[in-house]
Amino acid sequence: MSSDQPSPNASSSEFAAAEAALGGRFDDSVDAASLKAVSPHPPGNQVDRSVVVGEVIKSTSLWALRLTIIGIFLYASFRMLGNFWRGILPVLIALIICTVLAPIAGAMRRKGLPSALAAAVTILVSFTAVGTLFMFIAPDFARQSQTLYLQTVEGIQRLQLWAQGPPLNLDADEIGGYIDEIALWLQRQAGSIAGSVFTGIGTATSIVVTLFIIVVLTFFFLKDGHNFLPWLRQATGRRTGWHLTELLTRVWSTLGGFVRAQAVVSAVDAVFIGLGLALIGVPLAMALAIITFIAGFIPFVGAIVAGALSVTIALVSLGFTKALLVLGLVLLVQQLEGNVLSPWLQSKAMNLHPVIVLISVTVGSALFGLIGGFLAVPAAATIAVVYRYFQDMMMLQSGERTAEDLEFSTVAGFLIGRYTQQQGDHKREQWLSIPDHAAPEGAAEDVTHNGTSPLDQKIDANVDVDADFSERDGGARAGIKRAISALEQMLQSKDKD
Repeated sequence: MSSDQPSPNASSSEFAAAEAALGGRFDDSVDAASLKAVSPHPPGNQVDRSVVVGEVIKSTSLWALRLTIIGIFLYASFRMLGNFWRGILPVLIALIICTVLAPIAGAMRRKGLPSALAAAVTILVSFTAVGTLFMFIAPDFARQSQTLYLQTVEGIQRLQLWAQGPPLNLDADEIGGYIDEIALWLQRQAGSIAGSVFTGIGTATSIVVTLFIIVVLTFFFLKDGHNFLPWLRQATGRRTGWHLTELLTRVWSTLGGFVRAQAVVSAVDAVFIGLGLALIGVPLAMALAIITFIAGFIPFVGAIVAGALSVTIALVSLGFTKALLVLGLVLLVQQLEGNVLSPWLQSKAMNLHPVIVLISVTVGSALFGLIGGFLAVPAAATIAVVYRYFQDMMMLQSGERTAEDLEFSTVAGFLIGRYTQQQGDHKREQWLSIPDHAAPEGAAEDVTHNGTSPLDQKIDANVDVDADFSERDGGARAGIKRAISALEQMLQSKDKD
């Protein structure tokens, strides 16, 4: 071996010198035999960079394939939902109604009433109450609507006279053109709103027929809904049936909590705004309170629309000063709802961040109009429940949690959780036999606990994982040193014992 060629065990500097000479011209002056000592592998425990790049490309390709499959599935689901939206909409509305009425029907069954009679009485009483409410406000609405129309015409005339004076100094033709543009815009908006309302119903199906279908579906859901989970367990088997029982029960509880919480928020808004409008003297105060209650089921958007309608009616009928009072009333109630009542109730019912709620309402409204905005939050809450359930199952399999640590809604959920934990114990033995998944041989056995041992608690207490990794104010380095010291003390005391 030539003395100027590095051996396979050569130092890094010698290997670097040899690498620098590789770009030289290969001619007769090069001793080919001396190049046998040059290895294509990096020195020491280093790995060729192409191996790392290949692994990164492999991992990226696999994740790209997974995300592509998920994207195709979501796109196909969206297209199928659009095609079957007319049939799905009554089912969804009936299910949401059942989340409110099911406890009443269940209480009647426990009192000894047959299921059919309990469902019929529940529907009859509920729909009669709603119909009576609308019949109560209908005469007042019809009586004041004519007055409101005359006040609107008078208000527009006053607005025209004001616009003709300083500082605008508009002539009658310009004002007429602006009015025509506003009227055209209102007609387009009215058409789009009507179209969004009837998007899921279809042009060939009337409102009366759709409402009848919703009532019939609600009746059967209330009558036979309590038999659905036992049938599902019998049809799918124990393990799948237990999973579905726990998951669907969580979804049902979340949807019921959402509807009840939103009903409380809407009722509070309607009561306070209705009383305020009545005290100020705004026409149609009762009707506006009902509209506020109904619009409250569409988070954020509904409150804005109902408030704007109240301010507009006050402006047209009572003038600018009273309109400012109504605006202040609406803003005050909305601040009470948005900062106190709604976050408290919604966090208990759905555990969703307000940003998620706003994004879901925006996307649902853009895709399916008003109906989409109404159903967006329940859909987001359902997706969140499914995600959290899979998170629970993954933590059981990974050993991070035990079945006793988690909260289950049903006995079937606890049983399948305990079974999933046992499956995880068996699978982890296989996974840990793979070098990429196993911990280093030198790792202490004590640090493999799932976060509940005294040692884990001491480490968590001494290390701030969000701290800046620097020496400033001790930083994370000081915390790690304290954790290592606590670990050494724990191991020493264990060895002494």
